[in-house]
Amino acid sequence: MAATAPAADPTDSSPAVTTDSPPPPRPSPEELVARAVAPVKPAFLRPPPIREVPKEEGKAGGGGAVVTGEKKSKRQLKRERQQEQKSASHLCIEVGKSGNVDSCKYGTSCRFSHDINAYLAQKPGDLEGTCPFTMLGQLCPYGLTCRFLGTHKDNLAPQNHSEGNHERNPLSKDIQKLLWKNKYKFPKASAQIKLLGLKDGNKNKAKAANDDNPDEACELNDDDKTESLSCIPVNVEPDPTLCKEINNSEGEPLVVSSVQCVEPRPLKKSKVEVDETLNDGTGIHDNGAESEDLNLINGIKVSSNNQSSCRVDLITTPHLREKKIIDFREKLYLAPLTTVGNLPFRRLCKTLGADITCGEMAMCTNLLQGQASEWALLRRHPSEDLFGVQICGPYPDTVARTVELVDNECSVDFIDINMGCPIDIVVNKGAGSSLLTKPMRIKSIVQAASTVTEKPLTVKVRTAFFEGRNRADSIVSDIYDWGASAITIHGRSRQQRYSKLADWDYIYQCAQKAPDNLHVIGNGDVFSFTDWNKHISDCSKISTCMIARGALIKPWLFTEIKEQRHWDITSGERLNILKDFVHFGLEHWGSDSKGVETTRHFLLEWLSYTCRYIPVGLLDIIPQRLNWRPPSYYGRDDLETLMASDSAADWIRISEMLLGKVPEGFTFAPKHKSNAYDRAENG
Repeated sequence: MAATAPAADPTDSSPAVTTDSPPPPRPSPEELVARAVAPVKPAFLRPPPIREVPKEEGKAGGGGAVVTGEKKSKRQLKRERQQEQKSASHLCIEVGKSGNVDSCKYGTSCRFSHDINAYLAQKPGDLEGTCPFTMLGQLCPYGLTCRFLGTHKDNLAPQNHSEGNHERNPLSKDIQKLLWKNKYKFPKASAQIKLLGLKDGNKNKAKAANDDNPDEACELNDDDKTESLSCIPVNVEPDPTLCKEINNSEGEPLVVSSVQCVEPRPLKKSKVEVDETLNDGTGIHDNGAESEDLNLINGIKVSSNNQSSCRVDLITTPHLREKKIIDFREKLYLAPLTTVGNLPFRRLCKTLGADITCGEMAMCTNLLQGQASEWALLRRHPSEDLFGVQICGPYPDTVARTVELVDNECSVDFIDINMGCPIDIVVNKGAGSSLLTKPMRIKSIVQAASTVTEKPLTVKVRTAFFEGRNRADSIVSDIYDWGASAITIHGRSRQQRYSKLADWDYIYQCAQKAPDNLHVIGNGDVFSFTDWNKHISDCSKISTCMIARGALIKPWLFTEIKEQRHWDITSGERLNILKDFVHFGLEHWGSDSKGVETTRHFLLEWLSYTCRYIPVGLLDIIPQRLNWRPPSYYGRDDLETLMASDSAADWIRISEMLLGKVPEGFTFAPKHKSNAYDRAENG
């Protein structure tokens, strides 16, 4: 029988004993790490700040505000934009550059203001610092509109693009007009698509076929503005009687089959050419629909004397193994990062030790349509000595034409095809990680794209589309034979997004199955030099590691890896890195008001990641892991405390230290929320 507690004596005058239990002991650093909480030293911990969210503010990551306003029609927005352009705040570019009202060729019909005095009267005050173009010894191209107007010098020469310090890969107006009008020619891609017997959705070809022979042309769907295939081949039996007149004793490769146009349904006819490879030769049937400039394409010489002939002559073409090779082994590779991986950020990472850089992911359709905003993602700074671009598309013909376009018009060292993007808008179009469910589509894309360029072609994938159904190992063994020089494997599935830890054991398994000549690049959760060393040493077939979010949170990670140390960086050193980014941003986006605010926007996007960094001196266990949730803590000085804040208001304060006061009514909400511990993003 359990003993009962004695009854309290009412005459006892001793002080009452409180029933409150003592506070639970603080978990040990090891227990915090097991819970994915950063083990910050107790002396620096503080209670989380309490922030009141006004009623008019909606949901915004990091404390930002999203104010919902009245929805306006496109016509109303256009009218307001035209009225704003006529205001004094929008000075004509030519007038602002030269300071002369007569320099504008449009004169009084110009839609922008020519009133210099009115513009200067309402222009915000100059920012602290020196014009970035003046620092380079160049004449500022923004003239009166520059926010550093007081630091300009009159004896400077205009910017000379031949000196080699300007950005590369601009979109010329001539090329843009050709793309707008669908008149840009893709001879290599078109020939390769036909050679592989793949579907061809090129609108140029459909239009040309319609002009030459409207009865046999594929009907073009003008309503489809996405990467669709409007010309669908129809499976028919070949005609074995074709090409009987060719003398088989000549030993030339022949095509013994062809097809006639069939009519699957009224008003729509489809023309199909069937290409077959016989023995060790290649045959192409030329029915006269192709122009003479395609008689010599992709290493196949087609006889043009007789347009009905099936005879072909083979010429020497570079083998896939004879292409230019990039040695990725143990080079520090900055991943292509959407939004934050812009040119100024890549330029900053180059100064901190990055070896390989890659542009932000660009959609194939937008590039083929000549969209200037998409082409801006292909820009390259001269400091990027080993640079690639990343493209994304769902179909072989679209990707192949984009590769040919980039190869012709851009200066790049390699081209990467994204087959791992988890974003819904990309996946719903059949691109990105959606391709992991279509291995034969991957094969067609790589085969078609690799043969239209002599530059190395790389592919970036995830482990799988669905968690627990890994597919990357079935691709890695064959992708080299298809034409890829390297494959990057992100150790997460599409379903995981950025949650949980990357599965490096599976990346090692894939690397073991890869051919010896294929570079296998691992990606996921590299956040210190010890992580990088471990992955390189654990599997000898891993060429290098791609660094993504680790570089966003602490771009000096490249320096740590090269110097093999944990850098306990001070807040002042971090502020200098931010200053370098701002300087590069003003040089890239411009030193006028628009350029300043664009630089501020991308700075704030970047600060939404850097706030997750915890200084080395504040941790009980080092190094910091990427999935650790940082508690609320004080820094070693006020600036370090400010940099640790996850509030958008504090990020704006940091931007004002570098770019002056924000405009009236300014608000900010981060575009991306890819935190590993963010439930809203990762389901």
